[in-house]
Amino acid sequence: MTQLQSYLSFNGNCLEAMRFYQQALGGQLTLQTLGDSPMTEALPERMKTCILQAVLIKDGWTLLGSDMVSEEGLIHGNAIAICLNCSSEEETRLSYARLADGGKATHPLENTHWGTLFGGLTDKFGNHWLLQYDQTKHWQPICEN
Repeated sequence: MTQLQSYLSFNGNCLEAMRFYQQALGGQLTLQTLGDSPMTEALPERMKTCILQAVLIKDGWTLLGSDMVSEEGLIHGNAIAICLNCSSEEETRLSYARLADGGKATHPLENTHWGTLFGGLTDKFGNHWLLQYDQTKHWQPICEN
């Protein structure tokens, strides 16, 4: 089955960010540093602790991260958000509060006219999140194949 996953880039603080996301959302976190990779011998010592790939997995979703950024450097934009579809109101409220810690609540959680509890925030690492919980449990997709 084809899957779409969110992949976040950091500039030296991937480990801190991914541990924050694990604490906020739960899940199993695995990490590989540049020092753990075959290219370790060719690297300066200061780069060996940088995260080559981090993988956080929980309940069918995966969040990936890395300290490897392009030559242009890290540029945060507002065109992308990570959407977290929660399984309960309690999970939504708790995840929102934890992710907003140190960040900024851009859209407080509210009950929408389409039947979801919905909110948005920018976390302390500059990443944008949308959280929602379908309160109707009978949501139907607008487009069907």
